[in-house]
Amino acid sequence: MEPHHLINVVDVEATCWDTATPPGAVSEIIEIGLTVVDVTVGERISRHRLLVRPTRSRVSPFCTELTGLTQAEVDSGVDFATACRTLARDHAAGRRPWASWGDYDRKQFARQCEATGTPYPFGRHHTNAKAAFTQAHGLRRRPGMAQALAHVGLPLEGRHHRGEDDAWNIAALILDLARRNAWPPAA
Repeated sequence: MEPHHLINVVDVEATCWDTATPPGAVSEIIEIGLTVVDVTVGERISRHRLLVRPTRSRVSPFCTELTGLTQAEVDSGVDFATACRTLARDHAAGRRPWASWGDYDRKQFARQCEATGTPYPFGRHHTNAKAAFTQAHGLRRRPGMAQALAHVGLPLEGRHHRGEDDAWNIAALILDLARRNAWPPAA
């Protein structure tokens, strides 16, 4: 049985464009960053990165500028179904509560799983860390991750818009909320 104090913090990067989506293309996950957090101990336990090979789109120059990811790099990744199986097998995604900054990551997984017929890898307990942060700090607007880090005086570690680094930084924000007794308990 998975301890309830472990949380998978997930951040995805997906194909994107600075203008309209090219004809026939769809936004697809190209990187999954995952940091395991132990909220009881107050530590980030491990960090992981899965590169995912898109099949219905390509990495645009805009996407490379934003994320640093290139088409050649993601071509070396696994297919989406394999990535989802890896999340379930190696990271207890179906049993462990998980969190992301906002609902984009959860919705992107749901859309892509439905479009590809891939079983959804996560369990039902998802926490929108952005909403929890906003409520805990009494903010009117939901801040971006970098703004939230600055708000509580934490450094942005690594490259913003890189899934592995963003998951690591979101995990730091979750631990900060847990220290303030403001992280919602797993349902």
